[in-house]
Amino acid sequence: MPDDSPPTHRTGVRARISRNIVLLGVVSFFADVSSEMVYPIVPLFLTGTLGAPLVAVGLIEGVAESTASILKLAGGWLSDRVRRRLPFAFAGYSLAAVAKPALAAAVAWPMVLGVRFVDRAGKGIRNAPRDALIAASSAPENLGRAFGLHRTMDTTGAIAGPLIAIALLLWLGDNYRPIFLLAFIPGALSVIALLQVRETVTTVPQRTRDAILSLRGYDPRFLTFLGVSLLFALGNSSDAFLILRAHDIGLSATAVVLAYVVYNISYAALAFPAGIVSDRIGRRPLLAIGFLVFAGVYAGFAAVGDEWSVWPLFAIYGAYIALTEGIGRAYISDLVPEDRRASAIGLYGASTGAMLLIASIIGGALWDLVGPQATFAFGAGTASLAAIVFLGTSR
Repeated sequence: MPDDSPPTHRTGVRARISRNIVLLGVVSFFADVSSEMVYPIVPLFLTGTLGAPLVAVGLIEGVAESTASILKLAGGWLSDRVRRRLPFAFAGYSLAAVAKPALAAAVAWPMVLGVRFVDRAGKGIRNAPRDALIAASSAPENLGRAFGLHRTMDTTGAIAGPLIAIALLLWLGDNYRPIFLLAFIPGALSVIALLQVRETVTTVPQRTRDAILSLRGYDPRFLTFLGVSLLFALGNSSDAFLILRAHDIGLSATAVVLAYVVYNISYAALAFPAGIVSDRIGRRPLLAIGFLVFAGVYAGFAAVGDEWSVWPLFAIYGAYIALTEGIGRAYISDLVPEDRRASAIGLYGASTGAMLLIASIIGGALWDLVGPQATFAFGAGTASLAAIVFLGTSR
């Protein structure tokens, strides 16, 4: 049975970051530049240019994120079934790339719904196979380092994308369509970079392949982590609530976008070091600390009363994601055999993604019925409970 205790260290070739991992980081960097150039301005385009009602904005984003969550499971399972990673990654990144310029042709909000569906379908198809490829391209004792580097490069793109969008908005004003067209360039570069990645193929007995979709045979620690993650996700509502809270406290729209950039800078700066530390001391302590950091940030947003306090809270929020996102995937990779790795990562992404919808509904209801403090207090409570349960479970 796999062990999640700190791995032994090796030196030499296997201790290095492989070419595949660096290339996949470059792929994600360009893909995130493309996505984050578009993501902050789609609501403005919908309401300002197309005259869509707010309910349509909510519908579009709900369908988009649900699509991504469901297809993470499907993409992971199919990838394990056919023992290939790159075709799914290529299809996913290609769909996302071509979707961006398609937004420029939209003349009504249902067209944007269709484009966002294609875009998020691409994300869902590619994520689990890509993460399984990262795991297969790394020595076991360096999984945290590998996922940490990938998260850092990915998030650096998430920093650059909004900044490029802000610069283009200052130049173009309210003309959003050229930005959608320009977003195709980094999207295309991500696909070109992916063509340089090498496939990893493992021969698996047919009886193992047939059992991939079943939960039977998984390490109990993986199932425990999945359950704890769902408990945590119950209070982890959409980041839109953080943005609304910041704006409600007094930040301007531009300042809110910049605060979001601060969050991504913190995430990018800490993800790689956090991954290295997880290779040294194990994943569990850092994951539990990440849950507690989230609880502290949400408690802070519940109590905050002045706009200056928002900036450090967003920076600390970046530390939470650095301690959980890549390290969580590395932890799953530690516990799950290679032939079921994409399925397990896909199951994790699909289930926590579905819980995000429930969490956001709960968060919105608490905000409307009680106030914003209730939304963030609830999230702080579920995160604290998840940390306690996780630390209390046996190894």
